[in-house]
Amino acid sequence: MEIQKNTQFTENSVTKVWKTSITKAELAELPAEAYHGKITLVDSIEDAAEAVRVLSSSEIIGFDTETKPSFRRGEHNNVALLQLSTLEQAFLFRLNHIGLPQEVTELLESESILKIGVSIHDDFLNLHKKFKLEPKGFIDLQNFVKDYGIADNSLSRIYGILFGKRISKGQRLTNWEAPTLTSHQQEYAALDALACLNIYNYLREGNFDYKTSKYYREFDA
Repeated sequence: MEIQKNTQFTENSVTKVWKTSITKAELAELPAEAYHGKITLVDSIEDAAEAVRVLSSSEIIGFDTETKPSFRRGEHNNVALLQLSTLEQAFLFRLNHIGLPQEVTELLESESILKIGVSIHDDFLNLHKKFKLEPKGFIDLQNFVKDYGIADNSLSRIYGILFGKRISKGQRLTNWEAPTLTSHQQEYAALDALACLNIYNYLREGNFDYKTSKYYREFDA
């Protein structure tokens, strides 16, 4: 959402707009966020059923996916990891090992449990390449934050504006199909899903006023 002030004209007729946005340099200066909750790797159908049982006790959960990066032209990989998180615990479903169990499909298609993600259209496109799924009950933060005066739409920038912390992307291009996920990969994946949930709750609870944010200022249009 861009909040435009009265247009000002300089000698060069440069239009100025007011918006809440953090620059790449400002984001890089923020301290790194760390994940402190419980992480559960889901690597079997039985574990998936138990994970869904726990997740279903929450009204709102965080959502994200990870895919092994492709470095060759024409190469495409399927979603390897599905992350679903409550405020206390993140479940990492290894879809490349167990597929998409029916219980998980039903959770993703449930309208009674709200799922919060960022750029979820891309996640859905990747999931649809391999699985039959009709996602329901989702909110995309890219659209949601506009109602709160935030112009940025990436998870790391939104999080930086709200919490003054930086979500490291150092693990994003690692191998999510590796036989064993490292602790760094697990923490990265868990944090992304939890961050979505924290952003949603923080804004819904009225904790952010864009007009008082240090990142609400004038930019060239």
